[in-house]
Amino acid sequence: MTSSSFLSRLCVSLCFAISTLASAAMPVAGEIAPDNLGVTLKDEPVRLKDYAGKAVVISFWASWCPYCLKELPILYHVQKAAKGRLQVVAINTEDDDTFRKLVRAMKTLDIAMSYDPEHKARDAFGVNGIPHMVIIGSDGRIVEVFRGYDESSLKPIVAAINRAIGADVPESASP
Repeated sequence: MTSSSFLSRLCVSLCFAISTLASAAMPVAGEIAPDNLGVTLKDEPVRLKDYAGKAVVISFWASWCPYCLKELPILYHVQKAAKGRLQVVAINTEDDDTFRKLVRAMKTLDIAMSYDPEHKARDAFGVNGIPHMVIIGSDGRIVEVFRGYDESSLKPIVAAINRAIGADVPESASP
């Protein structure tokens, strides 16, 4: 292969990669959130509109992500404390066999669990790594998106959830 042929192929590849990245929807705060939230074990679609009038916390997760496993029980307790104003939807990014095992193991968590076999939800929410959390207000608009976060993001996450449910946020909890 000549160097000009190699450069031409490289240019085509880079142009394709850039156009693919540019066309990927990366929702941001203030936009209406995508409706697709994966499917249940029974292959029934999970939709944002199923939770109309509630704030929604979407957590994309996998069993190999220690922080993800740590956060799901915490989100369950946050949902419980919100007394019907908040729904947590945990979207697993693994295959259906793994998801089935995980759902059975986590049956005590009363949160909505789905998985995304065709990557539709991941693509719609611009997920390219986990953990990835999207907080949506009761109006269906994105309040905030958190990518690659850890415990140091706790205050901003709590503040965003409080904004989503319309709770008063004490000044000390603001980021």
